Amino acid sequence: MRKRQPKTYTRLTHPLVRDTREEPLRPASWEEALERTARGLARNRGAFGMFSCSRATNETNYVAQKFARVVMGTHNVDSCNRTCHAPSVAGLSAAFGSGGGTSSYEEIEHTDVIVMWGSNARFAHPIFFQHVLKGIRGGARMYAVDPRRTSTAEWAESWLGLNVGTDIALAHALGREIIHAGLVNEAFVERATSGFEEYRALVEPWTLSLAEKVTGVPARAIRELAHAYARAERAQLCWTLGITEHHNGTDNVRALINLALLTGHVGRYGSGLQPLRGQNNVQGGGDMGAIPNRLPGFQDILDGDVRAKFEAAWNTVLPRHYGMTLTEMFEAMEDGSLRAVYCIGENPAQSEADSEQAIRRLRALDFLVVQDIFLTRTAELADVVLPATAGWAETEGTTTNSERRVQRVRRAVTPPGQAREDIDILCDLAARLGHDFAYAGAEAVWDELRALSPDHHGMTYARLEEHQGIQWPCPSTDRLEPSYLHGRLWEKDPARRDRPAPFGIVRHDPPVDLTDETYPIRLTTGRRLDSYNTGVQSGGYASPLRRGESVELSPEDAERYGVVVGERVRVTSRRGSVEAPVWVDPALRPGLAFMTFHFPDEVDTNRLTIEANCPIAGTAEFKASAIRIEKLPVVTYVR
Repeated sequence: MRKRQPKTYTRLTHPLVRDTREEPLRPASWEEALERTARGLARNRGAFGMFSCSRATNETNYVAQKFARVVMGTHNVDSCNRTCHAPSVAGLSAAFGSGGGTSSYEEIEHTDVIVMWGSNARFAHPIFFQHVLKGIRGGARMYAVDPRRTSTAEWAESWLGLNVGTDIALAHALGREIIHAGLVNEAFVERATSGFEEYRALVEPWTLSLAEKVTGVPARAIRELAHAYARAERAQLCWTLGITEHHNGTDNVRALINLALLTGHVGRYGSGLQPLRGQNNVQGGGDMGAIPNRLPGFQDILDGDVRAKFEAAWNTVLPRHYGMTLTEMFEAMEDGSLRAVYCIGENPAQSEADSEQAIRRLRALDFLVVQDIFLTRTAELADVVLPATAGWAETEGTTTNSERRVQRVRRAVTPPGQAREDIDILCDLAARLGHDFAYAGAEAVWDELRALSPDHHGMTYARLEEHQGIQWPCPSTDRLEPSYLHGRLWEKDPARRDRPAPFGIVRHDPPVDLTDETYPIRLTTGRRLDSYNTGVQSGGYASPLRRGESVELSPEDAERYGVVVGERVRVTSRRGSVEAPVWVDPALRPGLAFMTFHFPDEVDTNRLTIEANCPIAGTAEFKASAIRIEKLPVVTYVR
């Protein structure tokens, strides 16, 4: 394959402004940049959206959502949680009233069965996978459910290679087999759930033989997983973007939750449901209220008592309706009802599905301000660029990981040049727009959050340091709660059990972008171990594992198209085309291709993906595009 010369992103060290849309960005003073930003935001009140950051601290996310709600008067605040795990939050909330994973990482070391569904955790979540390996070495059996035979699947007792987009069909077949084999935890179902009879009728048609035809998974493998999961004393069901990044991602999550309800594998130590987050603070951003339907502490905006509490603390009046999701904000750019965006640490120009459409919409804004550490593709489109600090090394604060553990982060190095703390920038802008957001530091922000969020009340900075992190909920300053959620479901007293967990009545719905004779290959996407998201932070660093972007094909498809490793081909979907070198991967089945988003400056994979969104969570179907592969003509040179 050709030698790569990846684009490297230099650190932002001073503010940048653009005098006209036709002129390039130029250096500016902080005073000029902040004044321009304040004017641009002020003229667009009522048509504003905030993109907050899943890599920034909890404290930054808290102040960002407060800025949107108090200064700009809107709940239009969201983050890349919408791109990846919003269906997990929606599905878990619908079942249990809480959007967090139900178990701790430690529990997977002490469980009996581990199901990794739509997750190549060995590459995408390598730290978590170390806990998985400890569990396997301790005797746990792991099952991998994934269209590809991934690096994670190599550690599994069984790999269930399902067809892309057939997760609900497989989950229903597992549920039916558990019911027919008499393996339902009847006491738990009767006591702690609702809707079982409707669920039983829903899954009844999904026999093992029908599921084999639809999913491509052998009936015996489905039966084996059903019995192993149901018979286990303790079992963990883990998933990631292979489940959520579909047009019916929330339904996919509900289908998996149903299996835990059916068997009682939730609300106990070692048994639970674990959505694996890919960035350091995806969970925390949502917890801090950087989402359009919840205030900090995952408190519902539509609850009058909740609103009154925040209105009193913030001396404001909050809108009585939900804001727009990230997806809806991009749609509102199209019709002009959203005219200004404040983007903190996100790169939607390259991370959104159908990237050409996303860039066109961002260009149509009246005003775009980007606050980041690099001049990303999104920042290149901005009217003002504000240089910020790196949340993991140059600032004080906290983050929250996938197991709901809040941990301290500390300033280790001095930020370069004129880069400023995210919180200081937001507070300065708030003051210019008539609001006093004065905080003595990150701890003062955290203490304000603790006063408003019961789940975080007991987490003082001192206690976080003492315990090296604490999982929410932590309502008390003198005790810690169990590491798992929803133990209430096992209480004998109905009053202490609270509301039952409902089964999700969801139906199999194939991918929107169907394959046919013109687009015969199913493209799915994911991550590689050596790179990170759109490559802005990782692309400039060498790795012996990195080989750049390619379109990965099965050996059979490579032979059918007459292409070899390293040969450049044209990859085309119904939305656009890219050129990419070929890589042959025997872990792929015929008809399935794989690409990543790590190198969009070389191969913009998101030109191919479809903006078919989950109607509940707004997440796009990144995992199921229809493509074709075309050989490029041989170029000959004549002297």
